[in-house]
Amino acid sequence: MKKLMIMTGEASGDMHGANLARELRNLDPSIALYGVGSRQMRESGVRMLADASEISVVGATEVLTHLGAIYRIFGTLKEFIKRERPDLLVLIDFPDFNIMLGKAAKKLGIPVLYYISPQVWAWRKGRIKTIARLVKAMIVVFPFEVPLYKSAGVDVRFAGHPLTDVVRSACTQTEARNRFALDPGKRTVALLPGSRTKEITHLLPDMLKAAAILSSRFHDLQFVLPVAPTLSRDFVRTFLDTSAVPVTLTDGGVYDVLRASDAALVTSGTATLEAGLMAVPMVIVYRVSSLSYFIGRMFVDVDHIGLVNIVAGKRVVPELVQGDATPENMADAVTKFLDDPAYCQSVRSQLAGLRSQLGDEGANARIAAVVREFLYAPA
Repeated sequence: MKKLMIMTGEASGDMHGANLARELRNLDPSIALYGVGSRQMRESGVRMLADASEISVVGATEVLTHLGAIYRIFGTLKEFIKRERPDLLVLIDFPDFNIMLGKAAKKLGIPVLYYISPQVWAWRKGRIKTIARLVKAMIVVFPFEVPLYKSAGVDVRFAGHPLTDVVRSACTQTEARNRFALDPGKRTVALLPGSRTKEITHLLPDMLKAAAILSSRFHDLQFVLPVAPTLSRDFVRTFLDTSAVPVTLTDGGVYDVLRASDAALVTSGTATLEAGLMAVPMVIVYRVSSLSYFIGRMFVDVDHIGLVNIVAGKRVVPELVQGDATPENMADAVTKFLDDPAYCQSVRSQLAGLRSQLGDEGANARIAAVVREFLYAPA
């Protein structure tokens, strides 16, 4: 019986890990699956060694406050690898922790496969050489990543982006609104404040203030917020309880929420790609501590922070970063979508072309086949 360990630390990675686990079970039910993730991986049959919420932080200064939990879990995982000796370790994004764990696994003779590259094309490009020394192969999800790793001598595979398989809704807009007890006659704005507690703390209060401004401008608006599986509903509710505007809270169902929506405020990350694949006009927002931002700016080398804009190679949707991510600016950017139907339709049309840039459907099955290939490869 082969043992596979899947390691991620974020809500998006939890989803990709769960989809990988399900496809692997379809290919080979005998594989024993272990890992770190959250609810979706657990429900897909992965035996959890720790919960991703304990290590899911963003920003240099934010990591410092979680060092105790991070090193405790790292020790637990290193001991598991030493004791159980999985046949393959699959790392999903989450670079700083995963590279550290990958190095420990390699020292113990465990082969490492990296699925979903860190954003080496955006910042800290020197990590490409580090990853090249670490992995048996890379499975990348953007076509432009292939030459980056090929030039470093890495066995790199592009099998399409897994979100093209899963980002869809069977509902009409009216059906989606009915599902969440929203008024089908009102325009709807989705709030996607992120999947980490620090993201919620940094951005949700100002998103809610933006919602209040929008409510004062438009009397036919309603707001909905899908809670990421890595977050506590009660934690998110504490912010909504002090809000000046009602917000419908949902447990997941993000794609139906996006189907219900006319526009969205979205924290930079995978959620921007999900909203883009649903062709929902969005405003991308991003904010970390001032020190984390200052440190990050020294290393970042891209013109855009939003994945939809990076893939498109141009500014399709607006981005509000750090000091620009104010409630007033958020409200103004959403107002433009609501006030200007021609602009809104232009953005929708450009987002609709995103799917064709990310490969054919069936990516999850192709990715699982690559993982199984390396799982059974001779040592």
